[in-house]
Parts: sequence; structure tokens; C-alpha cells
Amino acid sequence: MPGLLIVSPTMRIHSFLAVVSLLSVSVMSSHAAARVLSVPDAFTPVVVRYVGDNTVPVQGSDGRWHVVYELWLSNATPAPASVERIEVLDYDHQGSVVTALTGDALLSNMRDLSLRPAVDASLPPSTSKLVFLELTFGERSAVPDAIVHRLSGTGGSSPAAHGPAPLTYLAAPWDLGRPAPPVIGAPLAGEGWVVMNGCCSTRGAHRGALLPVDGDLRDAQRFAIDWVRVDAQGHLVNGDRSRVENHLAYDQPVFAVADGTVVGMLDGLENQVPGALPDPASITIDNVDGNHVILDIGRCLYVFYAHLKKGSVRVKLGDRVATGLELGRVGNTGNTSAPHLHLHVMNAPSALGADGLPFVFAHFTLAGMIDPEQWYAPNSQVGDTYRILPGDGPGSRRDELPLDLRIVGFPAAAK
Repeated sequence: MPGLLIVSPTMRIHSFLAVVSLLSVSVMSSHAAARVLSVPDAFTPVVVRYVGDNTVPVQGSDGRWHVVYELWLSNATPAPASVERIEVLDYDHQGSVVTALTGDALLSNMRDLSLRPAVDASLPPSTSKLVFLELTFGERSAVPDAIVHRLSGTGGSSPAAHGPAPLTYLAAPWDLGRPAPPVIGAPLAGEGWVVMNGCCSTRGAHRGALLPVDGDLRDAQRFAIDWVRVDAQGHLVNGDRSRVENHLAYDQPVFAVADGTVVGMLDGLENQVPGALPDPASITIDNVDGNHVILDIGRCLYVFYAHLKKGSVRVKLGDRVATGLELGRVGNTGNTSAPHLHLHVMNAPSALGADGLPFVFAHFTLAGMIDPEQWYAPNSQVGDTYRILPGDGPGSRRDELPLDLRIVGFPAAAK
């Protein structure tokens, strides 16, 4: 389910759900001007489409540029099919292979529509699978203006074919030459904020949290972050972890990342007891996010804040808010099992019925990262002392997206 910071039976945190000024905002909707791209006519038994079409290159805290998206593959013929290789090509220089997935690398990035890991790369008639892709580039100038995909495998070779044959064809060209991601301000203040389930790892819960909403598959959480807090000793919680007030993130103020208008909010749900998820039967599309705020920051961009503390939300529908205004406090409401702030940027005023967009923070500092091997270990628990590694290197950063498990500091809140 979305909107949750899942704590497994071993108490490991995950999340199926989650920016002090708006320095620049760019339209990234599907209505943005784009190149007209095409591929040669061919019979293509495996239909290829994107889940959403708004992603653009974003610079991560590793200094690299990331293009993150998903392909939806469907066998539209009565013949069995398989996908053995997917190559991402520079559309304007199709002899240049940006990346290729095959064998174990392809399978490890493939899911069925229920998001379970694919057991193989076959596509029986009338079935679909998803493939998660991440392209990385050392420089912005290295990112192609457009890409196209070359699929190789087997499938029906004609509309009348009932048996598979070897096939290779081009599909799903995509313009990447769109405006840059929005630059946003700090949603929190102070040191020790950890990017949980962040870009761009498939090990975290957000990257694969596609949901069937409003008659389509949506990935509102593609770039979402669950913000928890860690101290210098590597603790997320001090004392009894079943008490919300012992979690370092709890009751911390949450701020407007830009001037905007409140177009969605809820304040009235009680905190969940940390360490246990609520009864699934009690979760609906309306309460899954807990107490929350949706902020329209203009130009088809919306910021979503979830799991806020009951009674802490200071705004109501229609309010105009200024950058840096306190919106509420970190809580543990909705489908969650540990206090955190879920944050994402999207292209519609619906927490789930939207496409998740990349964004960057105007300014933050880095202070290492949580050891991913320890965090993602099967026996990891919230109360553990986590090892802190150098990560992308300490220091001040501007106009970047901090990546998964990085430890971030934001400017102190104005008094």
C-alpha cells in the first residue's frame, strides 16, 4: 500500500509512499512542447509504453545525471513472447547504445503488474510486465536529446502467427530535451535528515510503488523521499521504539517549500503505534496518507506532505502560503509504522493519481550516508545503531537531489 513506512517483521523500515524558496519552476507536464519522434513501421507483438511521460534528467548528490522511468510491456498477440534484451539508444545516433539490459540484469529490473519480481522474461499471450530503468551520465551534456528502445526476443511475427519467432525492433522513442526539474526549498530544518526510500534504488519501496489509480498505472512516488532523523551515533530512535516521541523525527516542523495554495489537506487521524502497521482493512485511498497537505506551487507542480501529526496542520483548503511557513509537524498517521515525513512532487493535485516528478533542493549539506548493506539486511531493525559511511562526500550542495540513504542538513528555521 502507498503512504507507508513499512516496518517488516524484522522491524526494517521501508515505505510505499512519501520542498525554503522556489528558485525556479519549469513546466514538466505532458503538454510541454516536445519533438515529434517516430520509429519505422513494424509488427510489434510486444507493445511498449511509458508509465507517465514527465521525467527529465536530474542531478543527484553523486554528481551524476539520472534519467529514471518505467516501461510497460504487453503481449498483444495469441503467440507467446519473450524479451531477451532491451537496449536504450541515442535517438539521433542509433549506433550509440546508452545502456543494455539482458540476462540477470534485465530480470532483476522486471516486475509483473502486481509488482512481484518476475520469475522469467516470458510474456504469455495477453500478459504484461514492467521494466524499471535508470540511465546515468557524468555530465548533463552527455544526456541524449532523445532516446529510443530496441527490443530483442521472440514473439508472433505477423498478425496471423501463432508461434514465436526471433524478433528485433525499435519502440518507445522519448524526448528528453524538456525543462530542468524545479528547484525547491527545505521541507525541514536542522541536521541529520536521512533520505529513506529515495532515488534511485529499486531496493527501496518508492521506486516500484506503481498503483492502479483512476484507470491507469501511476507512479506518483517515483522520486519520493521518506525523511527520518539520525543522531551522530547512528540512532533513529532513543529508548522504547514503540513510543512515537522517542523517534528523532517526531514532532519536527514541516515547511512550505515555495509560495503556493493549499489544494488538499487532512488533519484528524490519530498516530499509529510505531512498529505495527494498521489493519489493512482500515486503509482507504482517502486515509492511506494520514494527515497531509497538498500544495499547488504553480505551473502544473504540486508538493505532497504525508503522515503529519494530528492537530498540527496549520493550513486549510484555499490558503495562500509563503515559502518557509510551518505547515504541520512530523507524525505517524495513516498507513505507516514509524514517524517520518513523506515528500514528493507531482503533476496533479492527487497524491496517488499523478505522475511523480524529479526535483532538486536549492541548498543542503551532506554528512555521509547510512550503510545500505546494513539498512537493507533482512535482520535490520529501527532501534539498531547504523553505521555512517562517507557517501557522496560531505559539504554544501546546490541544485541537486540527495540520493537514497544520504544524510542531509537543511538551514535552520527562521525564528
